[in-house]
Amino acid sequence: MAVMYNSSLLPLFCCLITIFLQFLSVNSGHSPPLAPALYVFGDSLFDSGNNNLLPTLAKANYPPYGVNFPKGVTGRFTDGRTVADLIAEYLGLPYAPPSISIRSLVPLTGLNYASGVCGILPETGSLFGKCLNLDDQIHLFQKTVELKLVTHFGSKKDLSEYLSKSIFTFSIGNNDYINNYLLPLLYNSSKRYNPQQFSQLLVTKLSQGLKKLYELGARKMIVFELGPIGCMPYIKNKLKNSQGRCDEKANKLVWYYNNDLGSMLNELTSTLNGSTLVLGQVNSLGYDMIKNPSNYGLKDSNNSCCKSWLNGTLTCIPFQKPCPNTNPHFFWDAFHLTEAASVLIANACIHGSSVCRPVNLEGLLKI
Repeated sequence: MAVMYNSSLLPLFCCLITIFLQFLSVNSGHSPPLAPALYVFGDSLFDSGNNNLLPTLAKANYPPYGVNFPKGVTGRFTDGRTVADLIAEYLGLPYAPPSISIRSLVPLTGLNYASGVCGILPETGSLFGKCLNLDDQIHLFQKTVELKLVTHFGSKKDLSEYLSKSIFTFSIGNNDYINNYLLPLLYNSSKRYNPQQFSQLLVTKLSQGLKKLYELGARKMIVFELGPIGCMPYIKNKLKNSQGRCDEKANKLVWYYNNDLGSMLNELTSTLNGSTLVLGQVNSLGYDMIKNPSNYGLKDSNNSCCKSWLNGTLTCIPFQKPCPNTNPHFFWDAFHLTEAASVLIANACIHGSSVCRPVNLEGLLKI
């Protein structure tokens, strides 16, 4: 028997179906990401596993690294998530995978090019083997754009719009001091340049890299300052009778760099049409967290959480149990932050008004 229906009810039926599908979408818990992609550049503070695939001694591919990370050991130089991971979470994006681990289809949600022990200068970190310096990272991103991303988009306009809305974040330059300038027996940089000249050398080189990214399509960039390296266990534990005091001479070195970095980013924003370059002012925040840990819910800002080589001045000893509770600690090993410290820094950049300037990440997304 044929089924009869009233065709006048069809629009109403379609409307109800649409409302139902919208209801499912709203209540599915899968909101669209706040940015199409996150591209990450830097050193071991941001490395998500690139060094695992490189011939270098600088690796974090063993326990206790990753003890608090959902996937365990990944090559991150910390117990859990990095600041870059936390930014990805806020954006509603997956963690950016190591760029050199991608062999075929490139994810459109971003990649991580950061590489432990490397820096802005090509020679930095070379003593440990091969790592990805700033030039290497930007070259890899250029290949990503020109050989991979271009095939995903129907036009250059679509690709440009995608890149202009994506977030690019940097944490690089620490190793140019730790594994270069402050090693006069191995590198001659401290003999060739005074602190101000070395800072200018680094900032000029970084500026060239940021300009290249702009030419490739990047418009929204967050560049983090260098932290108070003189407060790292790696440096201060080597001082005689330090009693937990920071090496303020080392901190002064990065002060020159951070000061020049802020001026450079302001200049680029004013000259690169349509760009917004955000300075992540983490140095003073990190210093205050170390000097006044209780103000931030921390208890130990002097010692590394994991058992590390040479009296707590290097990376974690493989397979040794770390401290039972990482949350009160600022330092994971002699160089790197705990996830707890990274959460405080990331939240300050995302939502706060005193760290990421001229706008926080919330504001950057609205531009």
